[in-house]
Amino acid sequence: MSLLEEIPLQCPCCGQSISVLVDCTESDQQYVEDCQVCCAPMLLTVWLDEQGEPHLQAKPENG
Repeated sequence: MSLLEEIPLQCPCCGQSISVLVDCTESDQQYVEDCQVCCAPMLLTVWLDEQGEPHLQAKPENG
């Protein structure tokens, strides 16, 4: 596994398929990133499972 993983997701604001780069050196991260399509801010929650695989949850920042 690399230090950065590209994770596909669906924007919780506009519904478009996008991808984000996730830093896999730290588990339990939370940060805001703008959607590449609609520019709405998304709150991203990232965690690593026991095998070190990243998982991602996205929701509107103001939702």
